[in-house]
Amino acid sequence: MSRPLVLGNGNVVVCIDKYAQIKNFYYPYPGKEDHVKGHHHKIGVWVEGSFSWTTAPGWNISIKYKKNSLVGETFLTNNSLGVELVINDIVHPEKNIFLKKIKVKNLSNQKKNVRLFLNQHFNIAGENIGDTVFFHPYTNSLVSYQGKRYFLINGFYKKQGFFQYATGAAREGSKEGTFRDAENGWLSGNPIEHGSVDSTVSFDLNLFPGKEETLFFWITIGKNLEEVKTLNRFTLRKTPNQLLLDTEKYWLKWIKRINLDFLNLDKSIVDLFKKSLLIIKTHTSPNGAIIASLDTESMGLKKDNYSYMWPRDGAMISRALDKTGYTEITDAFFNFCKDVISKDGFLYHKYLPDKSIGSSWHPWLKGDKIQLPIQEDETALILRSLWKGYKQNKRRKMLKELYAPLIRKAANFLVDFRDKSTNLPKESYNLWEDKLGVHTFTSCTVYAGLMSAHYFAKEMNKVRDAGKYLKAAKEVKEAILKYLYDRDKGIFVNRIYQDEKGKWNIDHTADISTVYGLFKYRVLDVHDERLTRTMETVLSKLSCPHHSKGFLRFENDNYFRINNSYSGNPWFIASHWVAEYYIIKAKKLDDLKPALEIFDWTVKHALPSGILSEQLDPFTGNSLSYTPLMWSHASFVVAVIEYLKKKKELERNKRTRKRV
Repeated sequence: MSRPLVLGNGNVVVCIDKYAQIKNFYYPYPGKEDHVKGHHHKIGVWVEGSFSWTTAPGWNISIKYKKNSLVGETFLTNNSLGVELVINDIVHPEKNIFLKKIKVKNLSNQKKNVRLFLNQHFNIAGENIGDTVFFHPYTNSLVSYQGKRYFLINGFYKKQGFFQYATGAAREGSKEGTFRDAENGWLSGNPIEHGSVDSTVSFDLNLFPGKEETLFFWITIGKNLEEVKTLNRFTLRKTPNQLLLDTEKYWLKWIKRINLDFLNLDKSIVDLFKKSLLIIKTHTSPNGAIIASLDTESMGLKKDNYSYMWPRDGAMISRALDKTGYTEITDAFFNFCKDVISKDGFLYHKYLPDKSIGSSWHPWLKGDKIQLPIQEDETALILRSLWKGYKQNKRRKMLKELYAPLIRKAANFLVDFRDKSTNLPKESYNLWEDKLGVHTFTSCTVYAGLMSAHYFAKEMNKVRDAGKYLKAAKEVKEAILKYLYDRDKGIFVNRIYQDEKGKWNIDHTADISTVYGLFKYRVLDVHDERLTRTMETVLSKLSCPHHSKGFLRFENDNYFRINNSYSGNPWFIASHWVAEYYIIKAKKLDDLKPALEIFDWTVKHALPSGILSEQLDPFTGNSLSYTPLMWSHASFVVAVIEYLKKKKELERNKRTRKRV
């Protein structure tokens, strides 16, 4: 299930589903310790004896972000009940506080007694055992806790606290939870429960015809009771409404740091560009972790999800952040990589937000021989992205801090991890994580990584290192052109790989990454005939019939495949890479139109809140798989920036020709 709203401050992240329910509640890292895991915090409305949860039929729900901010704005209307709710959700940018402002409007022409119910079903640390929830009389609040994880629940309406509350056992035998108490409009007032528990609070409103009232609800988060009580006092002293206003101002200021001329680009594209950066920010941690996705329900990978830091995703996302000036995030990310890189100089498959190694399906053996369980492009792309960021911002102090423990270590690994007979990289897993071999894309990233290391070494006056890395880079490039280009077909292959008998085989699977690696990492000029022929072949096989501007990542892609009559689903990443190809290849302004059409297609297929999924249903165009996916957002940002840069260049050339 998609997450139309993701709100966070680097320590606390709250994800809200399409029913306006809290579906994930992360602390103290984005992606680690989901304290709602498998449950949800329900919202219910009672009107004159009739009750409905927002998951029930009859609700019309619209969810979005307020413009240029991480303030959620949700509209819920139920004509049968005759009520409308407008909810603003925030996570405070500097304090560990989640807050709701809720306006309740009477749509009828009669006075109505309305009760709003908010249910909390925490699953603290994902354990579902040993939780406690109790009423705290000194603060007139509820507190849920286990160990060093505390959540204080409070709120007010007309300067009064909750109307009623209940704590109780949940999903324990026949006891479903206190949310069932709410359905008759009354709560029990039970002051404490432990084990598998939930809690519910209510607010009682008397609404005149056509009138509305406003209430506030908040949860403070910390490691002990005193910490959450202090945050509760802070909320009351500053007032919830002021915290909401402060949060909106914070994000408006944050997004204004973007210093780009959007050149009359359509407003919808600019809006999605800015939303993408805000959404990416919610998936970053102060310790440098950049999480791929906080959607935990797709579970496409058995009992696992995308709540990890993939070095490749992080490297790609860091380009979007560096290009827009958010270097404090990328600095932290590269320091994260410095801390986790192996002593041998490679980065593992993926990492948890606390810097421990994440789960993997890559074995350490191929047959009876040792095989490193890595995707080598993840190590190479860190060097390339770091160099691109350094070239743009020249952070000399950071270069000195990273050269020996990260740059040199990774570069030496890239030099050594090669087949001595071909100079190609040794076999590793591809960027799509499903095939072992020597991939064209991976080889191109190794070339780019080695060239980046060469430039870094020159900056540091490391003459021997610079020469070593340049020599290896040239050898890899020559090997790509010699061994990964099929002269008979006139195209580059996806990969070569050794079978169990040691025989080398060629894989001609059409894959967008093959072409992207060649032009993006400057192995070949974008106008080179070999690259052009390869791209023509790839596009002919990866275009999606129903979504003409959407492209598959590779043919016969079974991941979340809807129908076997199709070769796969359109991916935002693949489509944005095609846009980059058109942009880089453009010689006149009209040549940019295909890229612009892909941007329009992206906007059209985003959720109303601006969230981008990993892929789309090829028939309906609905979001599929993990939603949101940070790589989708980052690839959009990068492609738009490349478009703006190229358009300026072409307009300048056009003016010059006119003067001549």
